[in-house]
Amino acid sequence: MALVTGSSRGLGSAIVRRLAGDGMAVVVNGPPGDTQAHDVARTVRDSGGTAEAFLADVTDERQVAELVAAVTTTLGPMEVLVLNATGPQPEAPLTDVTWADHLAQLEFFVKSPVLLGRLVIEQMRASGFGRIIQIDSEVAHRPPPGRSAYATAKNAQIGLTLSWARELAPDGITVNTVAPGFIPVERHADVTADIRSAYRASVPAGRMGTADDVAHAVSFLASEGAGFITGQRIVVDGGRSLGT
Repeated sequence: MALVTGSSRGLGSAIVRRLAGDGMAVVVNGPPGDTQAHDVARTVRDSGGTAEAFLADVTDERQVAELVAAVTTTLGPMEVLVLNATGPQPEAPLTDVTWADHLAQLEFFVKSPVLLGRLVIEQMRASGFGRIIQIDSEVAHRPPPGRSAYATAKNAQIGLTLSWARELAPDGITVNTVAPGFIPVERHADVTADIRSAYRASVPAGRMGTADDVAHAVSFLASEGAGFITGQRIVVDGGRSLGT
């Protein structure tokens, strides 16, 4: 069974659909009041998969505990945890970025994985199998101006992945991260055609990435066949990180 946080839209919903297509029971997660999570779960079920929606703020300790308990009771112990949830990503010159702005990013990219991991890892240890996959971003290693808080938190997330991978390997639990390049999703609707064209020109593959490209990488890392791969970062950017 797989839990994908922040999966009511965008990359998360594509990951849910792919894992369900792989035969996994999937948990669609969104914040309280998010009706789209139920729509995504219904779409999976209509396609013959197994999916349930569970709403919870994954930065809130009490809600995380209730989420894990409810999911385990309904669908059984977790084998795959995909940490995809994110919040607002404001842009500002670094002199305008406050410590509170940094904490807001760390809430999603460090606190949320820690809260969930502490509960889910014990289930994985008990079964001798686990896959933890973090979704970071090309921005971590290619930060544009104005994204200092986001890039800092994403690098902290990568550090968390590496330390967990080393510690959990003897338990049969792999921990990896997938770093998407720019993937147009709903929240990027305001990105102009000129920006998209410029980005496409910087990608050796010559096209924009899709949410399914990211979902394919997650699917591989979640599989039994990826059991000897841990502590790795797969960059899904069509070669953009190679430079032009």
